[in-house]
Amino acid sequence: MLSHAAGPTDTPLIEETIGATFARTAAAHPDREALVEVATGRRWTWAELDAAVDDLARALIAIGIAPGDRVGIWAPNCAEWTVTQFATAKVGAVLVTINPAYRTHEFVYAVNLSGLRLLVSAESFKTSDYRAMITDAHRDCPALERVVYLETDWFALLDEGRSLPPNAVSERMADLSPDDPINIQYTSGTTGFPKGATLSHRNIINNGFFVTETIKFTYEDRLCIPVPFYHCFGMVMANLGCITHGSTMVIPAPSFDPGITLQTVQDEKCTAVYGVPTMFIAMLNHPDFASFDLSSLRTGIMAGAPCPVEVMKRCVSDMHMAEVAIAYGMTETSPVSTQTHVDDDLDRRTTTIGRVAPHLDIKIVDPVTGETLPREVPGEFCTRGYSVMQGYWNDPVKTAEAIDTEGWMHTGDLAVMREDGYCTIVGRIKDMVIRGGENVYPREIEEFLYTHPSIEDVQVIGVPDEKYGEELCAWVRLRPGAEPLDAAEIRAFATGKLAHYKIPRYVKIVEEFPMTVTGKVRKAEMREVSSAELGLG
Repeated sequence: MLSHAAGPTDTPLIEETIGATFARTAAAHPDREALVEVATGRRWTWAELDAAVDDLARALIAIGIAPGDRVGIWAPNCAEWTVTQFATAKVGAVLVTINPAYRTHEFVYAVNLSGLRLLVSAESFKTSDYRAMITDAHRDCPALERVVYLETDWFALLDEGRSLPPNAVSERMADLSPDDPINIQYTSGTTGFPKGATLSHRNIINNGFFVTETIKFTYEDRLCIPVPFYHCFGMVMANLGCITHGSTMVIPAPSFDPGITLQTVQDEKCTAVYGVPTMFIAMLNHPDFASFDLSSLRTGIMAGAPCPVEVMKRCVSDMHMAEVAIAYGMTETSPVSTQTHVDDDLDRRTTTIGRVAPHLDIKIVDPVTGETLPREVPGEFCTRGYSVMQGYWNDPVKTAEAIDTEGWMHTGDLAVMREDGYCTIVGRIKDMVIRGGENVYPREIEEFLYTHPSIEDVQVIGVPDEKYGEELCAWVRLRPGAEPLDAAEIRAFATGKLAHYKIPRYVKIVEEFPMTVTGKVRKAEMREVSSAELGLG
């Protein structure tokens, strides 16, 4: 059997704009809680949130924001971020989400590539002085007409829309189409400049809906959202997932804090929590973990990076997340392409990335020939359907490299489709290590090393080697209080359990890995550091 699968189509796609879905949910659940911001104690019912969104939408219309204009947001998670997301959707502006970790050079690039007219920004956060960076960069951003700072300008902006009639927003919404572009998300840019994935209403409203539909969301669910809004995980899988089901969005903090997240789950009686694996590891290893009452939890999603089996098992047993799901995808696919189901057995929910999502096709192909491979054979994961982006903003060349003439998005991920249709990710094409002619997939070795009692987290990379072409190097983070490990001890642990060519030659003990803000490990940077430290060129 070939590695090709099509998702179910019994539940129809949503064929309306984000604003229309939001208004419909607000009308259906006006008095239920829609949004909670823990840091400030602010709360909104759906009726109150709808009014707040319309206030900003009217202001955007009043200052001349037209459908298709780009409006940026540069801020950590906060209620105003969510309001801006839905207000721009209602007026048809393209929301450009800017990574809170960007510095001036990256900011200028993002603003100019997308042609921002308006920027909504925080004054500062942690070590980032956004106002100073914007002041410094403004002369290099000719299209940027106005900056609204959340702390000082927000209410003045809202006042500018007071004179517009109440129906100004609904009239604007009537002219919008589900296929209009509504969001530009910059890919994490682990190599080179980030690219602007352009997503439509149809792309992301449906992905948010089916992701949460698969974990059985209803209007009674309360989702704790510690993942960043500027990325698909936060704004699509979380926010849009909630508005399609009337579920409550709970913002625990401006950025991830394991203790605050656990406290929020307890205090707000959250039924679900999202996170990348490193977030769940941090929560599970919090010194006061046992003191939190997490019994309200039912489900959640772990995504954004390969999910260690042992971590998933602890989420099920220790965090009460019996229906937790694994989801896999990328920004360019809105983002989710495969997902496990709440009734999957523990094997499928701990060792795979699930099966194809509704209304999508997936296949595993030979990276060189493009031929669809037999099941159980590793190759490149490709996907096609409603979720595939419209393209990279103003970059037709890169778009054509990623999406072929038949509409297949080539992800660059190496995967295996099992006989039952479930898939596993075995690495990135660029991360695969070729040692002495043997293809080695770091994920397999990482999963094995997670079983060592002293290892909390591990990442395996390839480094240059004169004899074999490449050798394996493991970066290891130890559990608190664990005895130090060295390469000889890890080799002894693996001997007889892994083939000799899969046993790391080098081991580096670290406190943390170089990461993108979305929780992806920068393996390219790790290779550079290791090669330099080991004198391997």
